[in-house]
Amino acid sequence: MNLLLDTHSLLWFVLEDPRLSAKARKSIDSKDGLIFISPASLWEIAIKNSIGKYILPFPFESFWDEQMRINNFSLLSITLSHAARIASLPFHHRDPCDRLIIAQSIEEDMAVVSHDISFDLYGVNRIW
Repeated sequence: MNLLLDTHSLLWFVLEDPRLSAKARKSIDSKDGLIFISPASLWEIAIKNSIGKYILPFPFESFWDEQMRINNFSLLSITLSHAARIASLPFHHRDPCDRLIIAQSIEEDMAVVSHDISFDLYGVNRIW
């Protein structure tokens, strides 16, 4: 099964944070399908890194280049169908990054690895 990682799941996985659930970690580690990262997550991390909310162990670009490679993550492009889906989503969740991840999950029929229970309101397959 292909997976799309929510921003916190991505960070917690690569930084080996114990807040990532065992089920989520096992799903990402299983390599039974492809693991996708939304550009929204990298954008969100870049913003939070620049204001000091997240501190990465290496410079942003080199850190993510290496993590994408060693974990065999794929970057999921943002398409017109993803944007159109966002336009039709109800406002259960107002965070723009999460709304894009939800739309991508629905449009690409992928499970999302996320701790955020509000994703369930959109009918996505959420793994936690």
